[in-house]
Amino acid sequence: MIRKTCAACDCELDVDAIKVTIGGDIVEVCCDDCARRLGEAHASAVAQTGG
Repeated sequence: MIRKTCAACDCELDVDAIKVTIGGDIVEVCCDDCARRLGEAHASAVAQTGG
């Protein structure tokens, strides 16, 4: 069995994983806090690169 981990904090994911779309890709995170942080990090990176 493949172990899945949170895209934001590397915690092991369970059945309650949250799917979010970041840059057109669907990623899984462990909680709302990680979803928010990942979204903020992506928005910051896009703002810095201008696209």
